[in-house]
Amino acid sequence: MKKILTIIGARPQIIKSAAISRAIRTKFSDKITEVLVHTGQHYSASMSDVFFTELGLSQPDYNLNVGSGSHGSQTAEMIKGIEELLEKEKPNAIVLYGDTNSTLAGAIAASKIHVPVVHVEAGLRSYNKSMPEEINRIMCDHVSTLLFSPTKSGVLNLEKEDFKLNNEAPFSIDNPKVYHCGDIMYDNSIYFAEQLKNIIPPYELMALQAESFFLGTIHRPANTDNPEQLKSIFRAFIALANLYPSHSIYLPLHPRTRRAMNMHLEPEFLQRIEEKTQIKIIPPVSFVNMIALQQNCDLVITDSGGLQKEAYFFEKPCVILRPETEWVEIVEQGAAVLVDADKDRIVDGVVSMMNQKELKFPLLYGDGKAAEFIVEEIIKHC
Repeated sequence: MKKILTIIGARPQIIKSAAISRAIRTKFSDKITEVLVHTGQHYSASMSDVFFTELGLSQPDYNLNVGSGSHGSQTAEMIKGIEELLEKEKPNAIVLYGDTNSTLAGAIAASKIHVPVVHVEAGLRSYNKSMPEEINRIMCDHVSTLLFSPTKSGVLNLEKEDFKLNNEAPFSIDNPKVYHCGDIMYDNSIYFAEQLKNIIPPYELMALQAESFFLGTIHRPANTDNPEQLKSIFRAFIALANLYPSHSIYLPLHPRTRRAMNMHLEPEFLQRIEEKTQIKIIPPVSFVNMIALQQNCDLVITDSGGLQKEAYFFEKPCVILRPETEWVEIVEQGAAVLVDADKDRIVDGVVSMMNQKELKFPLLYGDGKAAEFIVEEIIKHC
């Protein structure tokens, strides 16, 4: 029986891990067991606990309770805790998702003591090293044994960094294997979209289906911690409320974004936002409720990497509040536009995307069975 140690810490990782855990539970429970470790990087109930219940996940076997802090102190605490658990559990491999500080900590801790690293979402590049996520994903890739890329461009990025695509087993940190496997978030979106009718009361779904609205999210430090950029984004929302009076703008806000608004925006400007009744600022929503919002909105406005993809999964145009994206296929396909935090570009981007009548959404992210493929390869090669 193989054993993996899975590291999660931020909300998107909890969601991603659901696909792998579900595949293990339903297809491979006689071949592999999973030890789930929550670093505590996101530790509020609204950002973490509720997802375990909703996604059908067991509570973590361990919680490091690291909490917030500087990049250095947070990552250091995680490395220490993860290393101790690797020594105790002695897994065949550690499984890491995406590009958070939890990912970086797991990669450093495991590689130093020669535990094979499995990186899910390998090869993604924004080519902007001022983003902490870019540093984390690069460093994790370069100590990984199995690298699972959701996109062809991710594989090409790794090839540019001298990863060989034709390595043969046995695989190791010095002889890694690169896979183009599809996206586990597509697996999740298909699965949970089917579950919506069993989870959300019918009257709530009917109300959403009857409403015209945009869905927005803001959480990246480049936007929330920069007063001018944050103000520019909200100026755009006010302008869009004026331009599209029949549309609401739903904003499920990350707690840090809410704090940043109160810290960086003048009281008079906050009042202007509140007076726009179309701008509906709500607490963070569960993954399933976010799917319901995405399925029924007319357009997504976001700086979230995950939401960009999910908009594509549900065939919704997307306006990206960043100067670049790691999900380049969506922009190349014409289903999304990069506008950064510029008020006029945001408004122009929404108008342009709303006027597009024949957007196409070909399958770019696999067949919905990426998680099963990943688990099979871990069993074979770890």
